[in-house]
Amino acid sequence: MTPKARSLYRCTGCGADHPRWAGRCDVCGEWNTLVEESIPRSASAASAGRGAARRIAGAASLGEGGRVAIPHRLGDVVGAAEPRWKTGLDEFDFVLGGGIVAGSMVLVGGEPGIGKSTILLQVAARLQTGGHKTLYVSGEESALQVKLRAERLSDNAEDVLILGETLLETIIATATRLAPAVLIVDSIQTVFTGDLESAPGSVGQVRECAARLMRFAKETGTTVFVVGHVTREGGIAGPKTLEHIVDTVLYFEGEGTLDHRILRAIKNRFGSVDEIGVFRMTANGLDPVANPSELFLGDRLNHASGSAVTALLEGSRPVLIEVQGLAAKSGFGTPQRVATGYDSRRLALLLAVLDKRAGLSFAQLDVFLNVVGGVRLQEPAGDLAVATALASSVHDRPVPSSSIFLGEVGLGGEIRPVSQSERRLAEAAKMGMTTAWMAERGIPARLPKGIRPVGVRTVSDLFAHLFR
Repeated sequence: MTPKARSLYRCTGCGADHPRWAGRCDVCGEWNTLVEESIPRSASAASAGRGAARRIAGAASLGEGGRVAIPHRLGDVVGAAEPRWKTGLDEFDFVLGGGIVAGSMVLVGGEPGIGKSTILLQVAARLQTGGHKTLYVSGEESALQVKLRAERLSDNAEDVLILGETLLETIIATATRLAPAVLIVDSIQTVFTGDLESAPGSVGQVRECAARLMRFAKETGTTVFVVGHVTREGGIAGPKTLEHIVDTVLYFEGEGTLDHRILRAIKNRFGSVDEIGVFRMTANGLDPVANPSELFLGDRLNHASGSAVTALLEGSRPVLIEVQGLAAKSGFGTPQRVATGYDSRRLALLLAVLDKRAGLSFAQLDVFLNVVGGVRLQEPAGDLAVATALASSVHDRPVPSSSIFLGEVGLGGEIRPVSQSERRLAEAAKMGMTTAWMAERGIPARLPKGIRPVGVRTVSDLFAHLFR
């Protein structure tokens, strides 16, 4: 009979072990850092109690309880990479790096109602149709609720196996017997192990359950998808080690009022990070959007002031987005600075540069900045588009609708080149752009057909060309 595990409490700050929970760690003195972990019953209580002293004083003998392993030369390692499984959702496969890797573990996080369960149910249906047995474990909804959602989807999910269970030992035992190719757990915060006394969703439970599911994936070759809730700050709930355990971390982004969602890979051991896939939420589920640039520029007004287009590089994919700026006379003593999808501190810096270097004063103006489509503009390549949109609003003169703006704005008002400008210009040319305003030193040697670059040195030079 397998000995039952018991629990101890380990400090997340210094790693010291404690036999019971306490508000303060006796070793490092930090508060609220003890989390529950499970250890086998066969381990002696004295050994567990002396864990902290061994870590600090080095009392444990080197190699105690271990065995000698034989390492291999890296050049002697043989084997072939297995082909990835295609789901048929092109954007989903693209974000994963070309498809699903057998034996991997993928964490999908996002706001409530963003579409995590929907897209995984679509993935389960397509994999099952493609011959890969799929087991869907629902800890939040009953089997009937999952079926009602599946009936609304365009994909046939009738053959997907459904299990309503939250006990980890039962989930792993069932998956071991059925031997599915893909195991989907929705969600990791509802799953618990009987070896720990803490409630489901606690730090110890989430870490222990994730570690065991990862071990199950590597030992059996089953691909495991787990859904993760997010905290109020936007991070995945539970310990940070949860993101270190898994192979891939995907985040669902998007505004609840918009009909499109962005799936972003922030960690991927089998592909590029920061890749994005764009989906449109419909009555039949999430449909992939093949051309995100067309989606973000589809409703743009060509003759409105305060609008400029730039090209972001999301992983390996260039995407054109619209930046809208509005400068209006302030009705209060202190002007407002409101930015959506853009860092407010970066906006304050650009306003100071435009005031000092270009002679545009915003001291008596409210400034509103919006990155269209719920996208976050984080890389400095969009600085020039932000500055142009604000200047266009101040002058109340639109910029040419076929122009794109690429460049980082320095504190001296100089325009600096951006990376991989060739790929950005190629995407702009594909979308019908004819002029690219960019740094003089950033013009690539090979230019896409149909687009003309115009090199400028400072923001004042750019505004002299646009608004003279």
